[in-house]
Amino acid sequence: MAYKQLKLWFDAELAELLAEKLLSQAVSFDKASFVKSVSKKVSALELKDRVECIADELNVHLLGNYQKKVHYLQNILGPENEKETGMFKEFYWVMPIAKFVEKYGLEHFDLSMQAVYEITKRNTGEYTIRPYLEKFPEKTLDTMLRWSQNPNKHVRRLASEGVRPRLPWASKLDDFVEDPSPILPILENLKDDPSKYVQKSVANCVNDILKDNPEIAKTLVESWVTDASKERKWIIKHALRNLIKKQDPWALRVVS
Repeated sequence: MAYKQLKLWFDAELAELLAEKLLSQAVSFDKASFVKSVSKKVSALELKDRVECIADELNVHLLGNYQKKVHYLQNILGPENEKETGMFKEFYWVMPIAKFVEKYGLEHFDLSMQAVYEITKRNTGEYTIRPYLEKFPEKTLDTMLRWSQNPNKHVRRLASEGVRPRLPWASKLDDFVEDPSPILPILENLKDDPSKYVQKSVANCVNDILKDNPEIAKTLVESWVTDASKERKWIIKHALRNLIKKQDPWALRVVS
């Protein structure tokens, strides 16, 4: 794939790609109308709005109720991403599907959780999951706690990345900014994760907690120090990187 600005990949060409994938599954779909509508609307938009526009047009052009539409979209996801990279380079086209589930699936919790589960194994569900955490916090946290022990590294990463109180390019999760205690069991399950991809997410989540609830984060980190694995030591050091740069005495003691 030749380099071009990410937002420019969400255009009429992507609309054609999605339409062809749907038609290959024998889905009744008006390709010409879909491509024309996307092409007309996206040119003046930035990345997030382009993704949402395509999701909206999928909703308009796919026939049937949400259950049928999400079934059609899951069926075109194809092979899982076996690597820790490539979610944007190779699976960028999944982003409008994730937005579709985020925007239109809230009234269908179980079905949408299954869709998020499949989406995140190709691209990411870290943004899709957040409205569900806000509307159904207990059910969604229970799901993500289970996911934190999943064999798939992408699913485990979502368990921590999705609950980050201050995830970049997403709205804050105010409940977890105020009290991050409900997400600590997820981090406990992941503190020795073998995947660097997951480790970075756990560290970033702890770093988020440090910004708003330093005492809770420090207590968590201190509980991890004893008999820490090399994976856990890396997570701790990465989580404390900002404090280490400031020569914070507590952080320097923890990582020494």
